[in-house]
Amino acid sequence: MRFDTRLIHAAQTADPATGAVNPPIYLSSTFRQRAPNRNQGWVYSRSGNPTRAVLEATLAALEDGRAGLAFSSGLGALATLLEGYPSGSRIVSIDDLYGGTRRLFEHHRKQFGIRVEYLDLRDLDAVRAALAQPADLVYLETPTNPLLKIVDIRSVARLAHAAGASVAVDNTFATPALQHPIELGADIVLHSTTKYLGGHSDIIGGALVLKGARDAERFAWLQNAVGAVPSPFDCFLVLRGIHTLGLRMRAHGAGARAVAEVLDGHPKVAEVHYPGLRSHPQHALARRQMTGFGGMLSANLSGGRKAALRFLGRLKVFTLAESLGGVESLVEHPASMTHASVPRAAREAIGIGDGLVRLSCGIEDPADLADDVRHALSGA
Repeated sequence: MRFDTRLIHAAQTADPATGAVNPPIYLSSTFRQRAPNRNQGWVYSRSGNPTRAVLEATLAALEDGRAGLAFSSGLGALATLLEGYPSGSRIVSIDDLYGGTRRLFEHHRKQFGIRVEYLDLRDLDAVRAALAQPADLVYLETPTNPLLKIVDIRSVARLAHAAGASVAVDNTFATPALQHPIELGADIVLHSTTKYLGGHSDIIGGALVLKGARDAERFAWLQNAVGAVPSPFDCFLVLRGIHTLGLRMRAHGAGARAVAEVLDGHPKVAEVHYPGLRSHPQHALARRQMTGFGGMLSANLSGGRKAALRFLGRLKVFTLAESLGGVESLVEHPASMTHASVPRAAREAIGIGDGLVRLSCGIEDPADLADDVRHALSGA
């Protein structure tokens, strides 16, 4: 089946009891047992729930993995992933990360003795040098948040595996509609299902998809032990969102392209970060690795913080809010919002300055999004 068909039919069959075309929402915390340890496959909804099982199987199918695991948030998924790495483990991570990810890495570094090294994983020589010392995990986002850097997953995975390290890829920005990290060599894929997979800004959720049997077994055990699982209703809502993922990602991409063309070369814009532009330094890699460029972009405004705040205040279609990936367009100021927990020096070292704004283009008419940005720039 082609991808758009798989979104609706992969692991999602009609309910055998009633013929319902959508999976029933099993709002039960516990399940009757015929006798002690004799059950119908379900015991307690932290350990497993029929609605969640459909979502997890769907995620595994779409990301080409052996198993999918659903969580109560993207950070819940990441926290469970980190539980799999004991004190003394070494993680080599991309330097441009969602602020909450870096905050959790730093917490585990300080509290539990996990070693975390941040570097630009686009530089394969730097990756090779970092992996000359033993490492357990290479962790990356691509495209990154918020600077939209593109990392060569296949090359990084080859270097990591040669050094005995696993590779985890946060695929939230691209989604399986545009990128397949496991196919490119990754061992683990992470999602905030709050974003594009849910797609409607009405749930909080996360996911891990595992390539190998050993990882599938140990992280399923940790999912149950840690207990950061989503409600059955939230699982249903993510499944509903997944059905239209292909259509929405094409619309998101069209909007982002229109906005990027307004920003690119504008006298009040110092730099645009969008992999769909030929001026993006990894445009050719993005074309090879992805089937589209997504709905996210960011831009540095020439006037710094004051210009950014004026720009944000003049937008009418874009809503000033954290998060991304919903049907409505959102905009935020990373330095004071999503990445405020990152120390200023660390932010500025990788290019997250006070003039940076991040835009999540929704599925509105691309011309309206372009007009909104054009109007906001006129007063910035």
